[in-house]
Amino acid sequence: MTTPATPAGPASPSALARAEALYEAGRYEQAGELAARHLAEDPEDADALTLLARCQHRAGNHPAALVAVERALRAEPELIGAHLMRTQILLALKRYGEAEASAHRTVQLAPQFWGSHYALGTALAETAEAGRVRDRARTAAAYEAARTAVALAPEEDAAHFLVGLTAQRRGDHATARQAYETTLRLNPQSSEAHNNLSLLRLRRRWLRRGAWTQAAEGFVASAALDLGDTKARYNLEAMAWGTAAGARWVALLGFLASAVGSAPVRTGATGADAVVPFVIGAAVLVGAWAGWAVWMGRRVPPRLRRPLLLVARNCRPVLAMAAAVGLLGLYSAVTLALWSFDSGVVAGLGTPLFWAVIITYWVSRSALNRRMPKD
Repeated sequence: MTTPATPAGPASPSALARAEALYEAGRYEQAGELAARHLAEDPEDADALTLLARCQHRAGNHPAALVAVERALRAEPELIGAHLMRTQILLALKRYGEAEASAHRTVQLAPQFWGSHYALGTALAETAEAGRVRDRARTAAAYEAARTAVALAPEEDAAHFLVGLTAQRRGDHATARQAYETTLRLNPQSSEAHNNLSLLRLRRRWLRRGAWTQAAEGFVASAALDLGDTKARYNLEAMAWGTAAGARWVALLGFLASAVGSAPVRTGATGADAVVPFVIGAAVLVGAWAGWAVWMGRRVPPRLRRPLLLVARNCRPVLAMAAAVGLLGLYSAVTLALWSFDSGVVAGLGTPLFWAVIITYWVSRSALNRRMPKD
């Protein structure tokens, strides 16, 4: 959840201003130390307590962050920034009911502030997804809260992203796509928007030319912008696996073509009875793989090949699927090239490879699903 900027308040002491600058620079530990030093002199400073809570939240120490932000609210019960931070911390602790209540309180205190509605929409959206069965009513309410945030602050990319997320979960893919595109226009560095927009494009890969390539480009951009984004990396792994798995049909066709084409020669046929099936089988084998290579060359432009290969080489399900398909394809080519080999030897090698492709498909697919990020 993005923490929205809060309405301007009174000027902060210089030490607190330095701590805030350190926080904005990503130096959360140093910012927290400086805020704690300030609090040693002024333990009831609500702004300093809120900043300390933000630093502890960034560090993953959510219980301590909650203690700090609740101290801030005791000192200043209507501090919007503290309520927003409390909502975020409670969501991290998976205390969804309390997070919703905190977000509702923020809306009551600042109904014209976009961040209040953004916080409410985020809390509702996460609560809706937390249960075993998706809560459609909460998702709809989250969508309306996000639209209110956009109406109040149309220049805020986070609000547009939340509209896209909630619309996508409602099945309104046209609205989601438009919202993600607006998010990227406002903030081209949004890795989440790149990732989610690519997921929508992937749904239309069979209906819209170039959709698969655009989706891959989006996943690559998302992974490059956020090196810790496991979702984008998983999506790239899934695309690489899908490419290898799709080639199994070419390998199986080539296997059948080589088996049928070389069978007459191996059984002793001569003349046209042997040559014609052999030539047809070879043409089907070469044509199938050549067609697949041309299609993939157009589908995966050079700029995407290296990222996909880098992802694939570290993903065992992709490697297993590619190895099984490659071995069957190699076997088919060798079968035609060494047409004089005994048919028993050929069948003894081909049958296990044929079934290996089929079994590997299901096993590697299951293994890939287990790699899916849990969030």
